[in-house]
Amino acid sequence: MVNETYSGWAIWITGLSGSGKSTLAHGLCNNLPKLNIEAELISSDELRRELTPQPTYSEEERDLFYNCLAFVAIKLVKNNINVLIDATGNRRKYRNKCRRKIKQFAEIYLECPLEICIQREKKRKNTHYAPKKIYDKAFSQKDTTIPGIGSPYEEPENPELVLDSNKLSIQECIKRTVNFILDNFEKK
Repeated sequence: MVNETYSGWAIWITGLSGSGKSTLAHGLCNNLPKLNIEAELISSDELRRELTPQPTYSEEERDLFYNCLAFVAIKLVKNNINVLIDATGNRRKYRNKCRRKIKQFAEIYLECPLEICIQREKKRKNTHYAPKKIYDKAFSQKDTTIPGIGSPYEEPENPELVLDSNKLSIQECIKRTVNFILDNFEKK
């Protein structure tokens, strides 16, 4: 279909845990190469295993973690590597840091009701490195830092793309994201 490469860009896929961020990110990683578009995936859950293997999810730790995530994304994009960021980034300031520093940046918000996210999280088998049963831990007060329950989740104010992952299939979310990339990011 398309046989051009794109200069460095970054897409931050955000939403509550269970909204489908990792599923979308991995689906994009499988589909973009078919269009001759390469992208490096920065998974917050995978990065957290290396950076903070016993996370506390305190505000201070989150600030450190998301500053490191943004630093890596910015460096990759500066070297013409496309980046997909799979991370809740519960505070706007984390996502906005990338927005300020990366010329070709987009925020994709996976909108999904908390109740649906909770149901999905209980059923999912492949967590893509995410901790399991986080909502159960939140409701039992074993973990009071879960975004959307014990910790705030600040929805994007002006995301470039909003996908209702409760109503759209993963295939439709992938298709809309690919179309966004093709329509909005500068070609080399």
